[in-house]
Amino acid sequence: MRSLRGFLVSTAILAITFCGDYAGPTPRGAGTAAQRESLFDYILERTQEREAFSPVKNARLELDPMEAMRSLRDEVIEADTEEKLFYALEKVSNARKDRHLEVGLVPGGITLPDPAGVEMETELGPPSSVLQAPVRFAQDYGAPGRFAIFVTDHSTNDAHFANGPRPALGDRVLSVNSLSADEYHRAAEPYHRYSTVEKLRWVMAEALPQRTRILPGSFYGETLNLELEGADGDRYTVSLPYLHPDSIPWAEVAEPHYPDFREVFSTPTYDLLLPDDGRPVVLLRWYGFRETLIEDVDRLMAHASAEGLLEHDLIVDATRSGGGSRGAYALQRLTPRSFRTTFGNLRISDVTDAFITQAREEYRQRSLLDAGVPETVDDGTWLMEWLESDVTDSLRAGAAYTNNVPFKLAHAPRESDGVLDPTPVHFQGGLVLLLGPHGGSHLDQFAAIVADNKLGTLIGMPAGGYSNTWEWEEVLRFPGTDRPVVKFMWSIGHTIRPNGEILEGNPAQVDVFVPLTRENFRDYYAILMRKALEILGRE
Repeated sequence: MRSLRGFLVSTAILAITFCGDYAGPTPRGAGTAAQRESLFDYILERTQEREAFSPVKNARLELDPMEAMRSLRDEVIEADTEEKLFYALEKVSNARKDRHLEVGLVPGGITLPDPAGVEMETELGPPSSVLQAPVRFAQDYGAPGRFAIFVTDHSTNDAHFANGPRPALGDRVLSVNSLSADEYHRAAEPYHRYSTVEKLRWVMAEALPQRTRILPGSFYGETLNLELEGADGDRYTVSLPYLHPDSIPWAEVAEPHYPDFREVFSTPTYDLLLPDDGRPVVLLRWYGFRETLIEDVDRLMAHASAEGLLEHDLIVDATRSGGGSRGAYALQRLTPRSFRTTFGNLRISDVTDAFITQAREEYRQRSLLDAGVPETVDDGTWLMEWLESDVTDSLRAGAAYTNNVPFKLAHAPRESDGVLDPTPVHFQGGLVLLLGPHGGSHLDQFAAIVADNKLGTLIGMPAGGYSNTWEWEEVLRFPGTDRPVVKFMWSIGHTIRPNGEILEGNPAQVDVFVPLTRENFRDYYAILMRKALEILGRE
């Protein structure tokens, strides 16, 4: 059983449904057409009832999610193999355009072939579930409105390019396995999870040289065949092998680097760097908001106090950050100003009672374990008080949504206005936050708090634009049987930005837009750092 702290950090709850009356087992396979049709109807009905849609996202994407899902009915019904059914259901899920929501394999459910293909005997251990061509790509964000990817990295092992030249850094991709770049984009897009177009372009570029379960097997051959165009306009083709990722020595030209800064120490949450010339600036290369955040931030504050760094300016590079929780805990120490945190709500639906029951059991287990948490973060009491009062009242009243409360009640109780003050020991200088489409979720909340409260300056590109309060996971079964199919997810709550807007599909915009492009990718981090130092007056 997960602890309640884990429950607050995680956004997934697991439930099981039988999608109809039990009538015995169904043999392996994709079920009957009638079963698939009933399964599809069940998904649509529950989505209509449970999903916390984001109107602002749907408007920006010109999306009617229910209509987009309904358009896939025939594809699901006609999916007469397990692989076809999985990817048809994946497209149904992805039609909602929500990065958090995925379709997963479950024990006893439908199966897929390993994307690694044949067994690979290597000195690196068992076959990898991801194979990688010896090249990496990125989207050219200086080409808005179109899918334009280019080479950002390649293997330094000449043997990996036996069937053609090594792709040159910066060269543009014209075709993928005989599909033009635009054709590839249209074909692959429905299988990718995203909440903004910028995030879609990022994940498509990242996934293109990989062989994974993201795309059906028909997208892959024994090799990755590309046509590329160099800076001089010359075109050439390459055929690249798929390799175990750990066997590729990368040039790492485009990886984050910071001229004239040295690393002092590293934690799972961040690396701490200081300038070689003694300028009063602290750089944090931020990795995410995971389980060790509190102890890692406490270590930062102890070090900053001991070394006289609290009056320094802060640059937080979150361009490669992930999600998690407790960003408000960090911000109470990274800024000298009070701020309003994010809020959240819960959609009232057929799973609300089960959601409360699960939370109650988590809370009971948490109490039995008697594990303490820092005084600034609640132990789950605030959340349970809200679930058993406001949420229960909303359920009885037949409301569509609960009231908005400080996010997951982790930092403030339900009656709070969500305004948090800095702790007695905090950084007192300016703050610059570097962002990009790589990450989202709690990173998007962190960025929204900084932007909406005007705590600092945002530079780069907006984060991935995906955040909700909770999700509901359910193991779907073929109607009338006990046989599992897949795990399916619903978003069941909104994250509310400090400015009152829904966050999903609506990330905080940067103050200084610096797109990653074919022309600047080698020096991108130096450019971001230069602009950050200029804004702080430390250039």
